[in-house]
Amino acid sequence: MRILVLGGYGFIGAEIVRALLSDGSEVIGLGRNAWLGARLLPAARWIGANMAKLTAPEDWRPHLRGVDAVVNAAGALQDGARDDLAAVHDKAIRAAIAASESAGVGRFVQISAPGAEAGASTAFLRTKAAGDAALRASKLDWVILKPGLVIGRNAYGGTALLRMLAAFPAVSPLVHGESRIQTVAVDDVVDAVRRALRGEIASGGYDLVEPAGHGLRALVAALRAWLGLAPVKTLALPAWCAAPVAFAADFAGLLGWRSALRSTAMRVMSEGVAGDPEPWRRATGRSLKSLEETFAAMPATAQDRAFARASLALPIMICALALFWIVSGAIGLIDLGQASAHLAGHADALTAQAVVAAGSLLDMAIGGSLLIRRTAKPAALISIAVAAFYLAVGTVIAPELWLDPLGVYVKVFPAMALGLAVALMIGER
Repeated sequence: MRILVLGGYGFIGAEIVRALLSDGSEVIGLGRNAWLGARLLPAARWIGANMAKLTAPEDWRPHLRGVDAVVNAAGALQDGARDDLAAVHDKAIRAAIAASESAGVGRFVQISAPGAEAGASTAFLRTKAAGDAALRASKLDWVILKPGLVIGRNAYGGTALLRMLAAFPAVSPLVHGESRIQTVAVDDVVDAVRRALRGEIASGGYDLVEPAGHGLRALVAALRAWLGLAPVKTLALPAWCAAPVAFAADFAGLLGWRSALRSTAMRVMSEGVAGDPEPWRRATGRSLKSLEETFAAMPATAQDRAFARASLALPIMICALALFWIVSGAIGLIDLGQASAHLAGHADALTAQAVVAAGSLLDMAIGGSLLIRRTAKPAALISIAVAAFYLAVGTVIAPELWLDPLGVYVKVFPAMALGLAVALMIGER
């Protein structure tokens, strides 16, 4: 069977691709970066395309030749610099459905979400509902799967948010601690996709959730225990405390960062993630794994603990490094005369001020670039090179500062190390 998996190297999509390859299927993955897909999952064939641009049936026809089934595991949590929910969840899916009908695709499996309804409170759920509705109205043989909070070795969105909260030091700060969450193991989601592709379940929509739910407080505590971290007290915060955090995360989204703290994730967690497990149980004769069973089958490792802590640390590191460069550049511009005095004897006053002004503007450009997702990694690497250059020049024109009691030069090394750490930690999910 030749299967096209949309979002093939994403959180859920990558697991689906691996499973289908192990079943002996011919898998074509579609993602924004075909090179990344081929690097992560080389056994699949990859198509590099931005689904937000594939909004007409003719855009899809070249990708559907000879395809027997389509699995849509693509999705985005919130609109931002890199994501357009209406385009990815609705327009592109409508176009893919129309093209699939004319191409003779046998089955279309859609990964949606519990609560995906036209009147939902978030654009994520409303646009998912629009794509679901288009599939229901189609002539295709279709199945819509709606996983709850997906627990897997990898983490993204709500799962990443909960791991971040679980790894918080000393105390567990929570808003809406009583919200009800139902989880599902990622391998259960993959098994559901396999069953759907084999025609073992009838066309329809199915919530993929464990039989019982958990309060958010209990879920975070369970995640912390799974990570092997000592239990801490919960700090119950009022609902308004989430607003400034979500606002900052949403602003970061405009700069290209897909923070787990954005307002959509916060709202979903406040409203809960719940579904009805009965239709799936009736269709298959089995219930999905509980959270306890999921954790028992997936023991945490040092890498899981490192990821949870890094999710907390990376935004702080990026902001601290950006602030360092922006402020240092601004100080040079504010007191241009004093800053250029160090060049006395090496250049005339006007030239010295021009050099300092250029360096200050470069510093501020590095700091600003660190705050933009697309330029953050190269900016971090450039910051190391520029800092090393400043040290070399400083050693020539003012070597005595190496012995300055305030450690003027010595303090540059932690900034260089921070730049290296940021460059190494930034990457695709």
